[in-house]
Amino acid sequence: MASNNAQDYWKANLRLVLGCLVVWFVVSYLFGILLVDVLNTINIGGYKLGFWFAQQGSIYTFVVLTFFYASRMNKLDREFDVHED
Repeated sequence: MASNNAQDYWKANLRLVLGCLVVWFVVSYLFGILLVDVLNTINIGGYKLGFWFAQQGSIYTFVVLTFFYASRMNKLDREFDVHED
């Protein structure tokens, strides 16, 4: 991989990781801890939304983020021709 191409690949990789970390932070820390009282005013399926995010929503989000990251990295690997086949 050329030096410029390697730098572009690394920048794209960092953007993806930072985006996933921001989503992780918002869901786990903001929704699950700081904004729990505000979100608890909303009921979905008989459960308060803040409680749901703290208990299950963050777990579901982490699973989705894992699959999203793997899928997006595969796409980046193919785009920069560093994939494994």
